[in-house]
Amino acid sequence: MKESITLGRVESLLEDLSYPVSRRDAAASLDGVTVLMADGNADLGELVGNCLTAEFADAKDLYYELNNAMPIEALGEPGQSDGDA
Repeated sequence: MKESITLGRVESLLEDLSYPVSRRDAAASLDGVTVLMADGNADLGELVGNCLTAEFADAKDLYYELNNAMPIEALGEPGQSDGDA
């Protein structure tokens, strides 16, 4: 899977995985997906691999953990969204 997505599409992409899923399997499945962030780009598989949780029960668990693993600069300033331009 080689594609580029915005942060706003990450959660829907995570829903395509089969749960429960290990951090390792999720990272492998998402390897090569580039996330376009406010302060550059990152590989989604690598970001998931940097999460602390070993296994995720569902897409929401993975999404919340992923948000905690990303640097605050990557998310932009408070109040901004993918649609603001």
